[in-house]
Amino acid sequence: MPHLIRYVMVGGFLGAGKTTTLARLASHYTAQGLRVGIVTNDQAADLVDTNSLRSQGFEVGEVAGACFCCNFDELISTMESLSESQRPDVILAEPVGSCTDLVATVIQPIKKLYDATFQIAPYSVILKPSHGGRILRNEKRAGFSPKAAYILKKQLEEADAILINRCDELSEEEAEELSRLLSEQHPGVPVLRVSAKTGDGFEALTQFLAQDGDFGRRILDIDYDTYADGEAELGWLNSSVHVKAEANFPLDELLLDIVARLQKSLAEIEAETAHLKTIGLWEGFFGVANLVSSDSAAELSLPSNCQVRDVDVIVNARVACDPAQLEVLVRECVEAACESVSATVEFRQTQSFRPGRPVPTHRISEV
Repeated sequence: MPHLIRYVMVGGFLGAGKTTTLARLASHYTAQGLRVGIVTNDQAADLVDTNSLRSQGFEVGEVAGACFCCNFDELISTMESLSESQRPDVILAEPVGSCTDLVATVIQPIKKLYDATFQIAPYSVILKPSHGGRILRNEKRAGFSPKAAYILKKQLEEADAILINRCDELSEEEAEELSRLLSEQHPGVPVLRVSAKTGDGFEALTQFLAQDGDFGRRILDIDYDTYADGEAELGWLNSSVHVKAEANFPLDELLLDIVARLQKSLAEIEAETAHLKTIGLWEGFFGVANLVSSDSAAELSLPSNCQVRDVDVIVNARVACDPAQLEVLVRECVEAACESVSATVEFRQTQSFRPGRPVPTHRISEV
């Protein structure tokens, strides 16, 4: 029999915890003696997630410039390039957090065109409790407009399983409410409670993902005008900078300070944060700080525990505001945070924009 590569795609809204989930899954499969490749995805280059996963020792390919569905051929070529030196047993794929309709535009085309190469695992979608809970409850102040919330709802609608992440931060009552709302709105879809940070619930998740069957069959009835408008409401920024000081300073404190300053500045203009993430890279060491919603706390998700005086920093911001305004705020906050540790900053590359209308390479509307 030909060697089939297990294709495991994990979706979910911006800040849901996809990268942390993929890293934990990659460690699980590697511990089983399997060869693992990871494919990340973004609307632009300089992705914190790619650098974070590579720094953890994983083999990572990146599809940049468009989502998987709109850049399907590059997704395939990226997966093939991961196979050139050492054919992986498992490929873990992380689509852009503002994308949906992935069953019709990614999973089904892989099934139809590359069924001799890939075996499709169940498609799981992560629910972000902060924004997800408000949207499931139909709260008027859910953080995003109805059009942006439409994307999150559609993501859940096409899932083979829904993962409630960050359960280590939820009370039993909060987790029960989310489980009930999901079961009511998506009857028959398994709901798993997990914590990508602690690993709670991952044994059940890996058992679910190991199932064989005809997965990825929930083709959406979707309005691409609403979808495109919802994506376009988000300001998108990727920025790479170099920070240099005369004396050592704590890298983790700088990363947290950048995120905290951005959170405060965005709150002042009432711009809802979908996700803020920054990584510092120094001589084989790295640290990551992030923020997953306006009303959550900035956190150091992967500490470096390093004192540095010369470091590369990447900032990714996905915020419901004008991208030009977002770029100004990021520059001001990075400069102020660097000044607080007596460091100078050089902005090397910045891309800020609104995502364009999704135009899938393929769309298979019937199973």
